[in-house]
Amino acid sequence: MTSADNEPAPLDADAAEGFLRMFHTAHPEAGPVGPRLSRVRDEIAGTGTYRHTPDELAYGARIALRDSGWCTSGLPWRRLKVRDLRGLRNAAAVAGECVEHLRLATNGGEIRPLITVFAPDAPGAPGPCIWNEQLVRYAGHPDGTGDRRYTAFTAAVREMGWRPPGEPGRFDVLPLVVETAHEGAKLFTVPPDVVHEVCLEHPDLPWFGQLGLRWHAVPVITHMRLSIGGVSYPAAPFNSWFVGSEIGARSLADENACGAARPVAEALGLDTTAERSLWRDRAVVELNRAVLHSFDLAEVTITDHHAEALHRLSWLRSRQRSSGGRPAFRLDPGAARRARAGGPGRFAPAPAETTAPQSPGRLAELLRRRAGV
Repeated sequence: MTSADNEPAPLDADAAEGFLRMFHTAHPEAGPVGPRLSRVRDEIAGTGTYRHTPDELAYGARIALRDSGWCTSGLPWRRLKVRDLRGLRNAAAVAGECVEHLRLATNGGEIRPLITVFAPDAPGAPGPCIWNEQLVRYAGHPDGTGDRRYTAFTAAVREMGWRPPGEPGRFDVLPLVVETAHEGAKLFTVPPDVVHEVCLEHPDLPWFGQLGLRWHAVPVITHMRLSIGGVSYPAAPFNSWFVGSEIGARSLADENACGAARPVAEALGLDTTAERSLWRDRAVVELNRAVLHSFDLAEVTITDHHAEALHRLSWLRSRQRSSGGRPAFRLDPGAARRARAGGPGRFAPAPAETTAPQSPGRLAELLRRRAGV
């Protein structure tokens, strides 16, 4: 852990000015930029940072998503709904609202592009961070069962007190790890009832469903920080929707992930003794077909990699070149390590404290309180 990881960097006043000018150019109804710049300069001089207006926050989040390449079709970033929860710094509240984010984004299968923005970094008050790469990820167990990309993360959260709900399986949802400067790292179980999963079957292969493959519906990215006009939001989970090959080729087929290509190839009767037979390629095609077919059958929003490739070419031709002052999603080295290895913590030089995961009932209670039930 370095000081750059756990201490908020000094605010870049030039980035603040560049962003505000950009915002006022795009929103002339906001009035002249001069008075706003004057207030922001005074706020930075007095506190070391400044607070975005709700409109500035929403604009910055949409531009960051547009420029990130996560959703190049242009549709998700235009539809992006921004949940402004900058007042939340406690781990339980952050975890509860992440669960609410997943519920709202799933929307019965008609996926809603959504971002939830928690407290920013500020002098003497760093914001919370989320260790997980995505809100829903599957455990990787020591015997090779599950998603092997998260074997180290799984081992780390087991040391912190997490246990699978039963016998270790291929699709055990990992707990959410939220870390704050004043609480350390805390575990929270993601309630099963908000994890919408699609069971995979194939349009032409009746036996495919017997493989027992499935995948979650919404890719909520949780470990990237949102940077807008010099202000850094270390916890700002966001989602659009899946590209089919992210599931079929990268997550299910890859030997370093779920390793499903070989059993599919064997069921197809292919020669798996040599890569030259291209058994792996043929298996990946059938996995991708099964993903798209099953998501369509379940009426869950998804796109395919051919459509996404066309959108990306158009995006590359038209996008603005990035600069230091433009809003962006960023991944720092510490966050990348935590997402795969389960540490080290952002704030504590010692290993994260052992803590039993909070139950789904606790998160449900938080959500009920928020709704006033």
